[in-house]
Amino acid sequence: MSTHDSYYIPHKAVWPVLATGGLMMTLAGFANHLNGSSIGSGMMLTGFVIFLVMLGLWFALQSTESESGMYNHGVGISYRMGMMWFIFSEVMFFAVFFGALWYTRNLSVAWLGETGFPSGPGRSTHDTLWPAFQSVWPTNGPGKVGGDFEPMGAFGLPFLNTLLLLSSGVTCTWAHHGLLAKNRDQLIKGLIATVGLGFLFVGFQATEYYEAYHEMGLTLGSGIYGSTFFMLTGFHGFHVCVGAIILSVVLFRSWKGHFTPENHFAFEAAAWYWHFVDVVWLGLFVFVYMM
Repeated sequence: MSTHDSYYIPHKAVWPVLATGGLMMTLAGFANHLNGSSIGSGMMLTGFVIFLVMLGLWFALQSTESESGMYNHGVGISYRMGMMWFIFSEVMFFAVFFGALWYTRNLSVAWLGETGFPSGPGRSTHDTLWPAFQSVWPTNGPGKVGGDFEPMGAFGLPFLNTLLLLSSGVTCTWAHHGLLAKNRDQLIKGLIATVGLGFLFVGFQATEYYEAYHEMGLTLGSGIYGSTFFMLTGFHGFHVCVGAIILSVVLFRSWKGHFTPENHFAFEAAAWYWHFVDVVWLGLFVFVYMM
């Protein structure tokens, strides 16, 4: 139990061991699955289930300890610093993919097409191997890897998803104001709206992917445009799904009467993560869909 000056020392827990075991089994199963082993898929699923169960039990323990007053101000600071570093790592993660997109569009494609680089590193490659290649974006590269495709437009489902995600940021902030004002009804309604908009976004993105594959010829194998498009939007969609699940847990805890204006870091962490997802999507919408 913590006091004002001391720091809470957690008791011995098996959760880190279970997390490591579950992740190792998942990765080993995935590797076996890729190599055609019959046990690969079962091992991968078992490891993933172990990891999910571990998460549920570990976070249930954390919420119990928090609500029972075991944590003090020092613990709150460490949680906030940990979440800040985690979001920073996520920023760097997406920066790599945005950097790959920028390099491809502004350098490598121009080199291959000799555009703007009459004596650059791509001249000999262009003249010798791909004299007919034109450096126009979007492209599936020399040889039209993956066949012809129709590029994804910015309006339609992508624009609708932008409105949904921006609206979810507003409802999340509204829920936070309700929590600070001790208005639990506003808190719960705001969270319901945020979670609903988040999962609706994921559903529309799944529809977009279905149309891309079956009607537009745009797949992950459609050259550099297809790979960068699906890697960026796919990882973002995964983050939206994770964020919506986290907010669903926060919603459940709010129904249970958890969180006060003085003690609600779990809500803050989920809100930070959600707003980060919003900002990343704005970058995606501009640089992937519009440009």
